[in-house]
Amino acid sequence: MRLLSRYVVRTFTATFLMLVLGLPLLFIVGDVTDNIDTYMEKGITGGKLALAYVYQLPLFIQYSFPIAALVATVFTVGGMTRHQEITAAKAGGVSFYRIFLPIALMSVVLAAAAFGLGELTPITLQKRAVLMGDQSMMRNGPRINFVYQTEREGVLTARRLDPEVGEISQVVLERNARGSQPGMHRMAERATWTKAHGWLLQRGYVRELYADGREVTTHFDSLRVAGLIETPEDLLGEPKAPEAMGYREMSRFVGAIERSGGDANPLKVERAQKLAIPMAVMVIVLFGAPLATSSQRGGTAFGVGISLGVTIVYMLLFRVGKAVGSSGAVDPTLAAWFPNGLFLVAGLALMSRVRT
Repeated sequence: MRLLSRYVVRTFTATFLMLVLGLPLLFIVGDVTDNIDTYMEKGITGGKLALAYVYQLPLFIQYSFPIAALVATVFTVGGMTRHQEITAAKAGGVSFYRIFLPIALMSVVLAAAAFGLGELTPITLQKRAVLMGDQSMMRNGPRINFVYQTEREGVLTARRLDPEVGEISQVVLERNARGSQPGMHRMAERATWTKAHGWLLQRGYVRELYADGREVTTHFDSLRVAGLIETPEDLLGEPKAPEAMGYREMSRFVGAIERSGGDANPLKVERAQKLAIPMAVMVIVLFGAPLATSSQRGGTAFGVGISLGVTIVYMLLFRVGKAVGSSGAVDPTLAAWFPNGLFLVAGLALMSRVRT
């Protein structure tokens, strides 16, 4: 039994790795073909371009996961079907579900790996943006005369924010009373931010406003505000491109947009898909395995055709869900997870019809 499981895992893994490492090369070739004129106009050298694609490789690998997992499943199960290996295993008392179990466990590992790549991708894309001078992926410009609704410290008003140096000038923080805590009005000439300690207000005063009408004013040279958890990038207000943000960063921006009364649905869909798309690896494997048991005719070409067709439909449904969820016609989370739900039901139905 262990020998059969090792055989299934080895066949699946070999096909998956071949595709997940080969497909990104096709993406790179396509991207170069589409943008070669732009790169030449910018004077980007070959070495610089090669390094840029190294930074973009995690994103391309992430794109490859669903189709690579499906093709590996179809080739593994389809090959065993054509060579009568599944029939022999069944004759020996091994059910199809037991044969499929190693692939199912592999799909769980791959789904976790896909989510990990999704969290790594924003870091590498930021490096690529700096290397290529892509301003659309970077938000380094200052913000002038703005108001921001913070998560814990009320309303922040500032004259200028410079995110590159982590500094705000002419800062005002106003927080309403909370239970026994008085209302707070804090004003400072400037505030500086460090990753280790957060925001430090410098040269200003604090007014404490009590319910009984008392006011207590205290002047300070420096004041640490632990509750001001927003980073300089958060205070810019406009979120980065979704692929340039991790799950937690997206959640912070969703909260900020909702507190300011904006429409957070587009970002909510993107955030939900950060989980839904990696999970699609598990669902698509469950869908493809029973489908491959009927691929006795057509051989390799038939298996590839099935895999490509299913993957295209799957990704198209994610696109449709994104559009519908962003418009607010459907709950963003439901719209993001609908393709997985649909294929999961179809996969379970197909699996129940497989002769074990």
